[in-house]
Amino acid sequence: MHYEGAHIIRPPSEADSIILQVTVGCSHNRCTFCGTYKEERFRIKDQAVVEADLDFAAQYCLKQSRVFLADGDVLSLSQRPLVELLSKIKQRLPWVNRVSLYGNAKAIRNKSVEQLLELKGLGLHRVYMGLESGYDPVLLAIDKGADAVAMIEAGQRVKAANLFLSVTALLGIAGSALSLEHAKATGQVLSGMEPNQIGILTLMLLENTKLYRLEQAGEFKLPTQQGMLSELRTMVEHLDLKKGQLQSNHASNYLAINARMPRDKEAVLAAIDQALAGKTRLKPEYLRAL
Repeated sequence: MHYEGAHIIRPPSEADSIILQVTVGCSHNRCTFCGTYKEERFRIKDQAVVEADLDFAAQYCLKQSRVFLADGDVLSLSQRPLVELLSKIKQRLPWVNRVSLYGNAKAIRNKSVEQLLELKGLGLHRVYMGLESGYDPVLLAIDKGADAVAMIEAGQRVKAANLFLSVTALLGIAGSALSLEHAKATGQVLSGMEPNQIGILTLMLLENTKLYRLEQAGEFKLPTQQGMLSELRTMVEHLDLKKGQLQSNHASNYLAINARMPRDKEAVLAAIDQALAGKTRLKPEYLRAL
């Protein structure tokens, strides 16, 4: 398989997937906390290269039943190339039963429900979307490119197309000053989106980001461990989901959670309270990673 760029990333649940790189970098690439693609110019890979990767997968990836389309935002492509790509995957990798990709709010909102349904009919199953925060002042500060209303609209559009929606939220992204406001609003916006899966991550500052430079200048302060846990508790407290999975088992988190909502909500809150009281061993700093 042919990969370009310094980083090829995928969600944890795509660990066993065929990683088919269709674009390089991220179409937005302005988020102040993300350093993944800072050195990359967003571009669409040459069709012949993608075709060669499909040939490789058809010969050597017979035991992998899932495909993840990289890099940061393949959904930003226009409809025709996406239809052609999914059609080729369906034709040449007929054993694949799930195709997934990242999609930001702008890319999702640029697709109609009918277009998303067309992609679903060709094998698209799952859209991973980064919310990070549901609090508009934070979304503006981190240059996310969408406000809370746009985030909810995008999430609801994915759900209207009967696609699986996985959304990430980021503890610490508001800093200590707006921590609980961010947590409350994020819980409320997630409730409005009704994702099938919520993935909680904890902010780790990267040296090649604007947010790191702000922290070094004393203009941004990360919450403490206790602050992160309080944020998590407030976020969960304001979650009102009909059905969904809540996970904080990413390596960046201090406390791992794997729960079904709303069934496990009270148990999750109790577990966080135990951690806040110092009765649960948290992940040590040296084991945390992105």
